Amino acid sequence: MRTLGSNLETSGAADLTAAEVALTELVASALLGEVREPAGSLTGVQTAHFRRVAATIDARLSDPDLALALIARLEGLSIRYAQKLFEGRGESFSEYVRQQRLEHCRIDLADPNHAHESVAAIGQRWGFRDQSHFSRTFGATFGMSPRQVRRARSQTEEAYPLRGKPDGRKSAAARPAPMLRAAVDRPPTARARERTDHWHLPATAETVHWGFFSRSLPPVLRVDPGDSVTVETLTQHAGDDWQRMVAGDSGAESVFDWSPEHKRVDRRGAGPANASIFGRGAGEGFGVHIMTGPIYVRGAEPGDVLEIEFVEIRPRPSAAFPGKAFASNVSAWWGYQYHDLLDRDAKRETVTIFEIDMRCPAAARPLYSYEWQPQTDPFGVVHATIDYPGIPVDHSKVSHRDLSGSGVRIPARLHFGCIAVAPREADLVDSIPPGYFGGNIDNWRIGAGAKLYLPVAVQGALLSLGDGHFAQADGEINGTGLECSLTGDIIIKLHKAGEVCPAFLRGLNSPLIETEHSWVIQSFSHPNYLRDLGSNAQSDVYKTSTIELALRNAFRQTRRFIMQTYDLTEDEVLSIMSLAADFGITQVADGNFGVHATITKAVFGERQHSQRTARP
Repeated sequence: MRTLGSNLETSGAADLTAAEVALTELVASALLGEVREPAGSLTGVQTAHFRRVAATIDARLSDPDLALALIARLEGLSIRYAQKLFEGRGESFSEYVRQQRLEHCRIDLADPNHAHESVAAIGQRWGFRDQSHFSRTFGATFGMSPRQVRRARSQTEEAYPLRGKPDGRKSAAARPAPMLRAAVDRPPTARARERTDHWHLPATAETVHWGFFSRSLPPVLRVDPGDSVTVETLTQHAGDDWQRMVAGDSGAESVFDWSPEHKRVDRRGAGPANASIFGRGAGEGFGVHIMTGPIYVRGAEPGDVLEIEFVEIRPRPSAAFPGKAFASNVSAWWGYQYHDLLDRDAKRETVTIFEIDMRCPAAARPLYSYEWQPQTDPFGVVHATIDYPGIPVDHSKVSHRDLSGSGVRIPARLHFGCIAVAPREADLVDSIPPGYFGGNIDNWRIGAGAKLYLPVAVQGALLSLGDGHFAQADGEINGTGLECSLTGDIIIKLHKAGEVCPAFLRGLNSPLIETEHSWVIQSFSHPNYLRDLGSNAQSDVYKTSTIELALRNAFRQTRRFIMQTYDLTEDEVLSIMSLAADFGITQVADGNFGVHATITKAVFGERQHSQRTARP
């Protein structure tokens, strides 16, 4: 501490991080009467270097492949010198890392916030691949097994009321909203690797985040470019019919778990966590989508382009109704129709539940509908409108209208409405307005066989998927698509800045969709509203978006894309756009209105992509 005090003006973030950790450990050790000087000695300069090394290690403890060579390179030291720092303390790099990991595991095992996690998951989070090795090492170090530490905690655990929970109720959220960490500080959780390059990511309370994106959200899965992933997603509208879309489904039940005593996934949105402004719930007011992820892509850095190829998408079967899947469409207060009803004095929100036959999921048929009536959530808050996601509807308070004999059939257009990498501009970003990072694009063309290109904004990209739609039309006119829990098989690829890549990715600053036969250039009223609208961007975007702005931006992006991709002049491109590019309204439901341009590749005949290659 004296060294830090005398060099405070020149101390960096790594010094301060190491000091924070050291001070906390010093106080804890002093209280336990266990203050010990490490064997060996270091000079003042070596001590300063070791502090920086320790901070770098601490930020990457979760990486099971952590190596001394990486730490040395990051700190600009030789490997031999780094080894000497540990030798001066009478230990090795591997011993130090193992001890730090074990300490973190012991803290998590004794923390009630991690009571829902398995011992294996905690060990894996801090870099222990093998559970039996973790248990043996833990027992040898602390004289008791991980399970004994957990049992000791549970025997003395007391209930502490948490701020923002009605009546002091505890939340068993897997990731408490205020505790966001660096995007690389945790390894994957709840994952199962089936082949060397294929992963399965289930949708559970431990693998989803609800209503927001964040550059600081710990990843639940790490993959290499070229890996494929089966991603499960859940619709935020499953509570519209609990029996059909939640009951008996362990993953869905964990995510929607909400009783008078606790709420498993507490934060639902990018708003205030203490629920004190509107009184709706943690995260209230901003963001609604259940997102599975984030997925950390090794090697992805700002300036790169992430490619997501959608191989197959399928509905999530109902657990309670074998052979069936279900979806919900809501004519909501945020829809285009709400202030233009035939009876303008009879404002209403209507929920329509659709049924899908899993034997032939080519279409969905309406089953029944009901008009929303005020619903009381498990914490006792009354919701006169659909103003907070995941409210379990009490069907004794609504009247069903049978639609099973209507003869209507909605053809399948399975796609994920919300696909995003983490934005760089803010730590908590509302999941509703889309932008350059993707997000709530709501374009049905991103289905099986399509590719989506997104510019990477943060290290690892941090890809998340959700908002499954069985179908949606351009416009999304009543505020929602046919909201359905979906599972998708995707392949994740990376186009590096500084390496040769296709010309059409040069300078990519907005989502780009490619299908087998067409290009779809996607734009919005504000392509980067987080940057362009200032400190109040996440509220102002709802006030300032227009179709005119979205069309103008789509026109400019399409002109640039064709000129760059096919090496044509502006005059040539303007003619082609007017004759062969279909401009359509993607959606007017998401705060940042969307317009896209679709142009078939056949328009360009034998003309190949520009042979010029460039950095993204």
